[in-house]
Amino acid sequence: MSSLRVLSTVLASSLLAAAMALPAPSAAATTTTAPTLASRMTEVRTAKSINYYPSNAAWSAMWSGFDAKKIDADLAKAAALGADNVRVIVFPQTFGFPKPTAVYAERLKKFVSLAGAHKMTVKLTLFDWWDGYTDIADSIAWARAVLAPYANDRRVIAVELKNEFQPDDTAAVAWVRKLIPAIRSAVPGMPLTLSVDGQTGAAGMKKIKKSLTGTPLDYYDFHFYGNSELALTEIKRAQAAVAPTPIVIGETGLSTVDSSAGEQAAFLARVFRAARDAGVRSVGPWTLTDFAAGAIPRNSSVSTKPAQYGFGLHRADGTPKAAAAVVRAAWTSGATPNTVLNLGFETSVSNSPWQRNLPKGGGATIVTGTARTGKQSAKFTRTTRTAAGLPSLQTSPITPVRGGHRWRAEAYARGSNATGTTEIALSWFDANGKWIRQDASRRLPNGTTTWTKLVVETTAPANAAGVQLHLKSGDNKGSVWFDDVAIS
Repeated sequence: MSSLRVLSTVLASSLLAAAMALPAPSAAATTTTAPTLASRMTEVRTAKSINYYPSNAAWSAMWSGFDAKKIDADLAKAAALGADNVRVIVFPQTFGFPKPTAVYAERLKKFVSLAGAHKMTVKLTLFDWWDGYTDIADSIAWARAVLAPYANDRRVIAVELKNEFQPDDTAAVAWVRKLIPAIRSAVPGMPLTLSVDGQTGAAGMKKIKKSLTGTPLDYYDFHFYGNSELALTEIKRAQAAVAPTPIVIGETGLSTVDSSAGEQAAFLARVFRAARDAGVRSVGPWTLTDFAAGAIPRNSSVSTKPAQYGFGLHRADGTPKAAAAVVRAAWTSGATPNTVLNLGFETSVSNSPWQRNLPKGGGATIVTGTARTGKQSAKFTRTTRTAAGLPSLQTSPITPVRGGHRWRAEAYARGSNATGTTEIALSWFDANGKWIRQDASRRLPNGTTTWTKLVVETTAPANAAGVQLHLKSGDNKGSVWFDDVAIS
């Protein structure tokens, strides 16, 4: 008897035993038409997907401290944003390996049921916190046992075999080559994918596809945490790396530990808009809520990284950040308006995406009492300059940049005993983030002036992929205010 047949016999015995300990397929799986690979892929490509852990129990703690009431409330909140899919991660060590325990299988069943009650489908990610790549037989048995109840369940639309797969790990590649056909034989109608981390990116996706020519994936899951100004370029690179296989953006976000809530909102607006322009219809924000102190298990390397606690669309206390409104608009209407940029300076500083550039030369402040419209404006006073140039406030548009397209930016400025240089400028960058050139407006006259419109009209350089708008005032012994900015 060949070694392959011996392995098959062992697997069959293992699966039979595992199946006896697991819940039967749900009513949803037995009372409706069974989904097909094609029907599930249609849902995958358009899923309004949210990544999820509870705010007080992240990663494996979600399952070991399973709280159905809190999960139900959180999924209701996600559904209210417009989400119709939730991605959840299953951990072998927590669920029981190589044989999932009935307790944890029942918790997964409950989670799928809760999602379904909110008209949300589920994507399952397997084998996180896992590097047992030599244990192929048990890996296959475990995965098939976890997935068996959902083979024909319309509420489960896809399976990610490994979160943020490392394509240069030869043991991991050999493992997944065995895993893919084994899972396909058990759940043939289930789309299979792998994701890559932000550093591995498009180049890593290309390596994965090349290494899996004999056992191809159904789609690729791109995790994007890069420069949102260049999101369109990065998404197109990911598409080209695996074409014609489709991609989704399975994770994207910005932590408000290191950035403002306004910057997070603008980041997500740019990513949603870039994805739409690239023809990618599924974008999954990471994550629904921030995590409270102690929520991430100590055995996770991310537990010691403060930024990991602040990616939520909502704070840990449940209150929404500005990003929640951005995601709701993108999911419910497809809109990603420039209003998130706070071009009139009327929102709070914490909800504004404007950033100080070269603040050692003097940083702008948001003030009341001197506004062209509304109540607030941006004020520079007694500024100097640095070796790198003039201090400024900067932001970037939501609309992606394409070389050769016309752009216009404007802002109103007024001075009080102003000196030095006050202007607005567009700074252009290539696909690798390298500065190309700057186009500046005429300068505000020195002295005391009324509100004056400063305008830049130009054509983006042929190789431009990103742009920044700068409101500048340097070498200024007096004061200058900016208000009513526009860019298109």
